[in-house]
Amino acid sequence: MSLPYILDDYDLEGFLKLAAGFGTDRFGYVVTPNVDHLIRFHDEPVFRALYADAAYVLMDSRFLSIIFRVLKATRVRVCTGSDLTAQLFARVIGRDDRVVLIGGDDFQARSLEIRYGLQQLRHFNPPMGFIRDPREVEKCITFIENCSPFRFCFLAVGAPQQEVIAQKLKSRGVARGMALCIGAAINFLTGVERRAPAWMQSMGLEWLFRLAQNPGRLAKRYLVRGPRVFLLLPDTEVSVRPSAITHRSTTTAAGGTPTSESL
Repeated sequence: MSLPYILDDYDLEGFLKLAAGFGTDRFGYVVTPNVDHLIRFHDEPVFRALYADAAYVLMDSRFLSIIFRVLKATRVRVCTGSDLTAQLFARVIGRDDRVVLIGGDDFQARSLEIRYGLQQLRHFNPPMGFIRDPREVEKCITFIENCSPFRFCFLAVGAPQQEVIAQKLKSRGVARGMALCIGAAINFLTGVERRAPAWMQSMGLEWLFRLAQNPGRLAKRYLVRGPRVFLLLPDTEVSVRPSAITHRSTTTAAGGTPTSESL
């Protein structure tokens, strides 16, 4: 049975405009799928539910985009979480905007404050493996809710932890603002990790650069687990929603009535 894999057709500039106008009167979360996420999507029903609840599903992987174009005859624009995060800080977030960062260390949070002159950055770094401890999960979610309304909440604790937190925020209906599941984007932005040269990014080879930088941590992911994606493609029904009609129900009003908006 083919699984429907639904993506939103935004490039970086298009989604920046949407994010800039999202506001703080509602909640929605953004996921950024790559090859590993597609494998999880097939293997884990819980992971599929996390994606189904997302307000936006943005193609993070140029490599996967090329595969879809060549093998599935489906074109989808790319909006990587790393590029999106960098441009939100550089062009959208103002000095007085409330921004929440989950993950990263104190040095990274302070670096962002200084570099962008942020006056309302709120930072919380949950411990390793926190997602398996209900008390730590509750602590993280409560921290975010206490910072609400925020303009943006950057969830930088890796998949599927960040998507789990985002979905719980949505289901509880307290937080307001846009949450983004961004993986290692803060590491790139603060210089903890180096991104691939632009030419490698454009060719879909960023994974190869990351593998060369950290083979011990990434070899299994890219060389053993990653190739499974080609076996899963026949059972993947790729569907691309035009950007003009992609916004779905993201929160509930005070009385519990679902609300939605088309952008």
